[in-house]
Amino acid sequence: MLKHRGFPGRFPGTDFQFTIRRANPRGVTKLVARERFADRKKKDRDADAAFVACLWQHFGDAPFERGNLDAGRLSWLFGREVVPAEDPFDPESYDALMKLDENLARATFPDAFDGTWVA
Repeated sequence: MLKHRGFPGRFPGTDFQFTIRRANPRGVTKLVARERFADRKKKDRDADAAFVACLWQHFGDAPFERGNLDAGRLSWLFGREVVPAEDPFDPESYDALMKLDENLARATFPDAFDGTWVA
């Protein structure tokens, strides 16, 4: 499992994880597209925006390996702002390649690109 050095481990002031420390010995957590409802808490929405900002700062529009990025946090964005960068895509692999859909991410999280969220 690739560890993304320099990528923040969590959203400051919360317990929202951005990365994991080690591979899951029971198997890789599958990425699934989670539904984001309008009544989500502000901290949840802020964590998504901060995570998108970190993805943009570290990878830009280039494909990146899932590695030690948290499956739960990725799943809130998967299928929308974060899309597969390979075909076939294995949602249960630490080696899976993904990329940020810049246009959709900018439309959904405009403050993630203006320097508000700095890792």
